[in-house]
Amino acid sequence: MTISLTKETLGDYVGEEIGVSPWVQVTQEDVNVFAQITRDPQFIHIDPVRAANTPFGGTIAHGFFTLSMLSYFLQEGAGVTVEGTSMAINYGFDKLRFLAPVRVGRKIRGRIKLLSAEESKPNQFRLKYEVMAEIEGEDKPALIAEWLTMAV
Repeated sequence: MTISLTKETLGDYVGEEIGVSPWVQVTQEDVNVFAQITRDPQFIHIDPVRAANTPFGGTIAHGFFTLSMLSYFLQEGAGVTVEGTSMAINYGFDKLRFLAPVRVGRKIRGRIKLLSAEESKPNQFRLKYEVMAEIEGEDKPALIAEWLTMAV
């Protein structure tokens, strides 16, 4: 779900939680494909037998796998579109912390807050989101990020 706002109403949402994405199950197949694409075949991600003998008790998703889900979380949770712009592009991160591993088979979702919205040029807006990747049934999130996008 995306929230469509005008230049005048953007500020009304700053500091507010604007949405929560649906839960997504992390599968071993997803993690294996991610490992292949990123050329990161560390056993803790792709070898369930060997990973069973680690403190995690099984395979875990790559931190960057979880990070890559932020696009989905924003799209399905509550991204912001600004009237007069045609697209949003990734602008970077101000802060990113990986706080807890995501065990394969668990579900994750994004909790999204709009931290700031600034017009940097006419009809060009820099948006900063706090996105927390929650792990179903766990107190500690997988990650918290301050993510910047640019609506142009």
